[in-house]
Amino acid sequence: MTESSQDDPHGIALNRTFDARRELVFEAWTTPAHFAYWFGGELPVPVERMTMDVRPGGVWSLVMLTPDGGELPFSGVYREVAPPEHLEFTLTDQAAPHGAEGELVRVRLTDLGGRTEMAFRQVGGHLGAEQYQQAEAGWAGFFDRLGELLGRA
Repeated sequence: MTESSQDDPHGIALNRTFDARRELVFEAWTTPAHFAYWFGGELPVPVERMTMDVRPGGVWSLVMLTPDGGELPFSGVYREVAPPEHLEFTLTDQAAPHGAEGELVRVRLTDLGGRTEMAFRQVGGHLGAEQYQQAEAGWAGFFDRLGELLGRA
């Protein structure tokens, strides 16, 4: 189940309910092999090119590989880590102005008794309204893959 509220052109709000325990959903956000599987959607994300220091102030980075041989690097810093209910981090891509902190991503996980509601928000940063629409579509696809991963757990 997906819900979107794209009323604000300066952010993304997606809610998704997964048939998985909250601890497993949190692990999928914070374990390199799991994150690499779903974050790129259909694009490969080599685990050996990832870093995830999941603690406040810790840095994360990864590279998505495009079909034409290109690379899309992403990175950020964890701001809040409260297992298994909350994660907050910055997200910067190659389009970000040099020195920009990037977008702020907030993930809240609510235990629904064996199922988990995920409230995802991305705000701030340098994206325009059209770029936010593209990013929202990208995240929705990523969350489809996340659902596949959790369905196998």
